[in-house]
Amino acid sequence: MNILDTIVARKKEEVAIARKQLSLAELKDSPYFYLRVPSFKENILTLGSTGIIAEFKRKSPSRGDIHAGARVDLIVPGYEKAGVAGVSILTDRDFFGGNMADLSLGREVCDLPIIRKEFIIDPYQVYEAKSIGASAILLIGAILDENRTLELAQLANELGMEVLFEIHDEDEMNQLNRYVQLVGINNRNLKTFEVDLKKSAQMASLLPSGMVPVAESGIGSPDDYLSLKKAGFKGFLMGEYFMKNEDPAAACLDFCNNIRSKI
Repeated sequence: MNILDTIVARKKEEVAIARKQLSLAELKDSPYFYLRVPSFKENILTLGSTGIIAEFKRKSPSRGDIHAGARVDLIVPGYEKAGVAGVSILTDRDFFGGNMADLSLGREVCDLPIIRKEFIIDPYQVYEAKSIGASAILLIGAILDENRTLELAQLANELGMEVLFEIHDEDEMNQLNRYVQLVGINNRNLKTFEVDLKKSAQMASLLPSGMVPVAESGIGSPDDYLSLKKAGFKGFLMGEYFMKNEDPAAACLDFCNNIRSKI
């Protein structure tokens, strides 16, 4: 199995365990479940927005440890002060070193929209996302079919969350539906984890009108950001670029100031 297959197999195990530990009724009892959350789409499209979705993650399968021991409460407020449009928080424990408590803490320490970055394959995980304070969920085309994508995206909208749907090739565009607000074009192949920025720009031109394009993975410089912005991207998901630094929030502020001086 490749890394993606391995992760999905683990998610199936996690969902089966979680269902036994916490019912949907108990998830709905969370203080976050009926909380009105800010919108990614609105923040990204606001005039003057950087469009940056700053990610919090401690490690990844491709890089290993990136920032072991990183704390949400010491980093996410700094992202907000830097002027990003939103935050992405990994909740996968085994492969990315995250947990759901990280996202709930993020909801407490900032007013930005927060996306649950997770390998979502089951409606139960959508209810989980709402119960921990997420504004949006990530759905990955490579691990879902058209019917399951529709089911999960519709449920997210019904619960008051937006959807970032991630694609890697033109074929996955067939899974797009009216419940998707943002389309993430991941230039990192999830099977090999190789990065190709040019592929993102090519695919952005093929998106249906009205969908907000988000560039994902491998943005390594202000020039990369500006090139992708010129190609029509409105959102920019950035994680490792910030998190590899001793002070991710300071790195984020420096990056935001840099791009503002060039726009």
